[in-house]
Amino acid sequence: MLYDAAFLENAEESLREALPRWGLNRSTSLSLLTISENATFIAEDRTCGRRVVLRVHRPGYHSEAEIESELAWISALRESGVVETPRPLPATSGRLMVPIQDGMTRRWVVAFEHMTGQEPTPGDRLEMWYARLGAITARLHAHSRTWSRPAGFVRKIWDFDTTIGPRALWGDWRGGLGLTAEGRDVLEQAEQFLRRETRRYGSEPDRFGLVHCDLRPANLLVDGERLGIIDFDDCGFSWFAYDFAAAVSFLEAEPFLDDLCTAWVEGYRSVAPFSPEDEAALPMFVLLRRIQLTAWIATHSETPTARAMGGGYTADTVALAQKFLDSHD
Repeated sequence: MLYDAAFLENAEESLREALPRWGLNRSTSLSLLTISENATFIAEDRTCGRRVVLRVHRPGYHSEAEIESELAWISALRESGVVETPRPLPATSGRLMVPIQDGMTRRWVVAFEHMTGQEPTPGDRLEMWYARLGAITARLHAHSRTWSRPAGFVRKIWDFDTTIGPRALWGDWRGGLGLTAEGRDVLEQAEQFLRRETRRYGSEPDRFGLVHCDLRPANLLVDGERLGIIDFDDCGFSWFAYDFAAAVSFLEAEPFLDDLCTAWVEGYRSVAPFSPEDEAALPMFVLLRRIQLTAWIATHSETPTARAMGGGYTADTVALAQKFLDSHD
């Protein structure tokens, strides 16, 4: 298990030794903020109130060039005023990426400004925030389509093959927790349908490009009327419509999903066109993402999110897939 107690203890110790690289004292308060793909810590100097978020990257997931490319897009978005997102903080060396050593393993660490705010919840005007999110997403996509990416820019491609197909980056959904033989048959049918329909939908430049890929509530920060965006760690090349599917991760079975979809599309169209065909494809991408997350939960079982979902998430995925297939007979 990657993120066990020993790892976290070693990572914290290595990170504490590295704090002076960002002008922080080794005695600065350091605590674990979250575990997902990476382990994220918050350092707080209580004497001056300075807070820095430190992301320790999962080994073997993103290359150095991929992390540098993510930071390049964040910087470009900030310079263009497209979104409100935390600034990557350079170390005293001027570099945005700092290596730390955990035994024989080198891990990359990236520091960010701390952004105030709270995750929006279903009881917190969620539809309104999704309308705002739709507009923000449209601006992100507009920037993506016109931005001249720097030489050496590289990010992962999230297409059918790498989400739930033969090269799935988060693992095979067939290993889903608690998946039964009957459930596997349903998801096999869904996989075949999604393979065919995503190919039919196409991946031309007007539909497929650089996207955030993880605009779910956990990566949104509300402070007053401001909606901040964080965590570009999964950004890569995918369908623009997939950004909505990622935005409703873990909400796919909620009764208010259609309301979030309506709000998001209206927000998007307030900034840029979003065709009826694109809108009609959203349920397809929601199911694609759901099956992808079913694999992620199995391969990231040590994370709090995976532990909270458990095997029940797989059973619900099967039910959602069956309902989707029934509606497309």
